[in-house]
Amino acid sequence: MQQHVAGCGLHTVCLEARCPNIGECFAKGHATFLILGNICTRNCRYCAVSKGTPVILDEDEPEKIAKAVASLNLKYVVITSVTRDDLDDGGALHFAKTIKEIRRFSTEVKVEVLIPDFKQSLKLSLATIMDERPDVINHNIEVVKNFYTALRPKGDYALSLKILAIVTEHGFFAKSGLMIGFGETLDDIIQTLEDVYTAGCRVLTIGQYCASHKGAYPVQKYYTPDEFKEIETIAYQIGFTKVLAAPLVRSSYRAGELFS
Repeated sequence: MQQHVAGCGLHTVCLEARCPNIGECFAKGHATFLILGNICTRNCRYCAVSKGTPVILDEDEPEKIAKAVASLNLKYVVITSVTRDDLDDGGALHFAKTIKEIRRFSTEVKVEVLIPDFKQSLKLSLATIMDERPDVINHNIEVVKNFYTALRPKGDYALSLKILAIVTEHGFFAKSGLMIGFGETLDDIIQTLEDVYTAGCRVLTIGQYCASHKGAYPVQKYYTPDEFKEIETIAYQIGFTKVLAAPLVRSSYRAGELFS
C-alpha cells in the first residue's frame, strides 16, 4: 500500500501524521489521502505534519488520487489536507476537483472529506465542496475549548462549530473528532461534546493524544480503556448516534464502518 501510494506521487496523513493505526489500515487497503501538499501553514502544537511555506499546488493531484483509488479498488475514501492559509479559498476548489475526479473513475466509491476551517473564505469554500456532494463532511474540533489558545493558536473554536452547523443545515452527514490527554477535565470534555452536538454533528471519534515528535506538547494524561468507555457512554447520553472512543482511535479510523 505504501509503495503504491508513493509510486503515484501522493501523500497520506497516515504517514505524515505518524498514525498508530497505519499497519491495520494499510493491511485492509484503507488510506486517508493528504492533498494540497504536505506542509501546513498552521502551528498546532500536537501535530506531526511539517509546518512552513507550502509548495505550489500539483494541478494533476486530483486525477492521480482518482487513479490510485480505482487501481486499489477502494470502496470508501477519506480525503484530507494540510491547512493552506496562503490560498484564497483554502484549497476548497482542489477538494472539489478531487471528489469529481474520484467519481469519474469510480462511480460506486463513497467519499468522505476531512476539511480544515477555511478561515478566510468559509461560506464560499464550503459551498464549493458541498456542490460536489461528498458522502460525509468531517471537521475535527480537535481539542476542548479551554486548550485552543495553547494548542491551536491560529484555530477558532467558534468557527469550527459554525462549520459543523452549516454542514448539518445543508443536509450533509456531519462528523467530528476530539483528542484528549492534554490536561483537560471531564467537565471540559462534556462541554465540548455538548457544543459539537448542539452544532448538529451526530457522529464522533475520540482518541488519546500521543506526542508524535520531540517538540510536541507533552501528554498530561493517558486515559484507560474504561475511561474511554465512560466518555463514549456520556456521548451517547448527550444524543450522538455513532461514537468511536478508544486510545488509538483517530478521526479517519474505520471511517467506512462508521458511515455504514
